[in-house]
Amino acid sequence: MSIRCHNRVLLLLVLIGLAAAMLPFVNYAPNRLVSGESRALWQIWPQTAALWLSVPLALVVLSFIPKRGALIVTLLLAELLFAVLHWAAGQAATDLAQGGSTVARTSMGSGLWLWMALALLAASDAIRRLTVNPVWRWLLHAQIWLLPVLILQSGQLDHLSLLKEYANRKDVFNDALAQHLTLLFATLVPALLIGVLLGLWCYRHPTRQSPVFAVLNVIQTVPSVALFGLLIAPLAGLVQEFPWLRSLGIAGTGITPALIALILYALLPLVRGVVAGLNQVPHEVLESAAGQGMSARQRFLQVRLPLALPLLLRSLRVVTVQTVGMAVIAALIGAGGFGALVFQGLLSSALDLVLLGVIPVIALAVIVDALFGLWIALLKVKEA
Repeated sequence: MSIRCHNRVLLLLVLIGLAAAMLPFVNYAPNRLVSGESRALWQIWPQTAALWLSVPLALVVLSFIPKRGALIVTLLLAELLFAVLHWAAGQAATDLAQGGSTVARTSMGSGLWLWMALALLAASDAIRRLTVNPVWRWLLHAQIWLLPVLILQSGQLDHLSLLKEYANRKDVFNDALAQHLTLLFATLVPALLIGVLLGLWCYRHPTRQSPVFAVLNVIQTVPSVALFGLLIAPLAGLVQEFPWLRSLGIAGTGITPALIALILYALLPLVRGVVAGLNQVPHEVLESAAGQGMSARQRFLQVRLPLALPLLLRSLRVVTVQTVGMAVIAALIGAGGFGALVFQGLLSSALDLVLLGVIPVIALAVIVDALFGLWIALLKVKEA
């Protein structure tokens, strides 16, 4: 009787995780500017090595079990491992802080980051195999973060260098968050308005789609740093010619060129989404609506728009995540946001400061993407 692996993805993730045991679990440094020394998990808690090894061994066994119950246990173990890794990082930082100076820093090592990523991938793969319902998938993915958030709120992670950096720069962090959200919403509102109107215009006049998309494609291919730079000179000249524009907050650097560039980058996905969404509405459905006595306006608002909405939301989803990331580059021209923390950390060789800017951007992008995912999933359930 041959033994067959029914979950090769899980088995591969476990094997990578076992290899990652040789990587640093945490890094301990005497201060924030020194790289410090690496500490493996078995060096921090040598007596718990067998306990840590039991989880991957259990996952290996589960990869050979084809039953649905094995997937549920896999999901629970992966979630538990993800939460325990957060707790262990905080506990290691606390133990090391007791024997070091007040300026010493303990940061997460490459092995810990890799284990967390593998645990998330294992949980996500189990969820994908457990259900095809988009709403249930969203809920199961969301609940993975409950225990880590509770651990963070409990103060267990306060001795980690990243949390110390946040405590020292809390006001700066809050200002960066407010500025980043300002860039996001100040981009999305006008971009959505312009994109929808331009998309409707292209839909009603198909012959004009080619030149419009050609221009938008050219804008999309220009590197972000170059486009930000190209806008500085004309805006500075415009303000010099009309000084009263300064009272409106318009300048060659800062938020004005950043918003213009971000809006321009957002137009192509939005316009394409509107045109593609309206074009995908079946002609038979429109004929049926017309046969029921609906006017052209009613057919557009009650038939075309609802059927095109999912594709438009997907385009808006891409634009929103894209804007969250590109707003980081806007800090190079004085637009602020989390990019200011990232570039300040790079200039001072302070990795914790870089992470203090990078991690919130990733978290914000994931949250925004998840909210759009939930919205689209609810639309699918409603249509079904």
